[in-house]
Amino acid sequence: MRLTHLLITNLYKAPVIALGATLGTALGILAICGLSLLCKSCKKGISEKDQELDLEKTQPSVFHSAQQFSVKKSTEPIQPRTLLKFPRIYRPKPLVTSPEVINSTDYTLETTDEPSAENTAEPDDSCLATDGSEEVFIIPRQDSKAAFAISGDLKKETAGGNTTPNPKLHFSLRYDTQTLELHVTVIEAENVSATQGHDCYITGHLTTKSGKREALTSIRRVTPHLLWEETLVFPLPEGYGIEGEISLSLFNCDKFSRHTSTGVMRFKLADVGMLSDADCWVDLQPPKQDPAISVGEILLSISYLPAANRLGVVVMKARSLQSDKLKDVIDLSVKLALKHQATKLKKKQTRRVKHKMNPVWNEMMMFEVPHKLLSQSSLDLEVLNQACVGDVQSLGRCAVGMQSTGTGLQHWQQMLNNPRKQLAMWHPLYE
Repeated sequence: MRLTHLLITNLYKAPVIALGATLGTALGILAICGLSLLCKSCKKGISEKDQELDLEKTQPSVFHSAQQFSVKKSTEPIQPRTLLKFPRIYRPKPLVTSPEVINSTDYTLETTDEPSAENTAEPDDSCLATDGSEEVFIIPRQDSKAAFAISGDLKKETAGGNTTPNPKLHFSLRYDTQTLELHVTVIEAENVSATQGHDCYITGHLTTKSGKREALTSIRRVTPHLLWEETLVFPLPEGYGIEGEISLSLFNCDKFSRHTSTGVMRFKLADVGMLSDADCWVDLQPPKQDPAISVGEILLSISYLPAANRLGVVVMKARSLQSDKLKDVIDLSVKLALKHQATKLKKKQTRRVKHKMNPVWNEMMMFEVPHKLLSQSSLDLEVLNQACVGDVQSLGRCAVGMQSTGTGLQHWQQMLNNPRKQLAMWHPLYE
């Protein structure tokens, strides 16, 4: 019985235990699902509260800004306040690289102050200076093929205070009736410039129908006051009543033995009787060069920028070149030399143009020249032809400056009177 009772009890306990395990598993699953749903609902509630808080934060800021930037209409005029200040302008100081210019006693470094109206004004490229009614061509740009020509009569202007005085010569005349000779005594000279050389002498020429005679003084070193007291003797058996002319010329000589005439005076033989035994002071005039013997012409354009102390030279073109040296090879260039008195400071040269009798360069070259030294500076130009390697031949020269004559002097004066403007002019070339 006992055994039977145990078997029956065990039979009832096994299903109960299985049922309890199943119910425990189900309850665990339900608990997990409930927790997950609870977490999701909590997250939703937190996100909704955050959005509400954000809306509450943004709405007051909008209202606050609307109240802060409210615009009130007013009929009273409002005076603006000047908040901007005009900037300071720094002008460049002159830069001098040549030791000859730095050591000059007449030059001191200082800035050039000019009115702002002049600095803001644009240069007028159409202002071109010509000698009489001469055609002048404006330089076209590199990307342009057009060139414009103008012509007109322009007044000749002189630069006050920049001209150097002409040399003065003191001499006397006497005709010796016994020896039938004309005696010209060269006593002294003043205002002799050393730009063409540091040595000088006087030459005398007597020109009559029978021929031409020449006499020379000794060479003297150039000083502010030169003393010769030498007599030039010219045989004149026919007497001074015949037709003829006497000329006295001042020549300068440099270290390369180049002789340049810097002044001349002429008078007729008929005036010898009136001038006899009298001390004469005369101003020597610059020598006149005959345009008929020029070997061509060159067109130059020059300008000066006072604020930058820069001299701009444009070598444009040449024409009517006449020389026997151009028969075989034509390879032309222009050499420029900037001079201060008799000292060459800088040299530059253009490119070479081949196979053209009327070459065109259109090249600009810049030189640094202080404004105070312009009256004592000059430009020397020389047209060269390279016949072969190492054989460079000179075709003609010209000079532009206050010590020059003719178009060279006129062109330089017009540049000084018209700063920041390009001025073009034809210049004759001489061998």
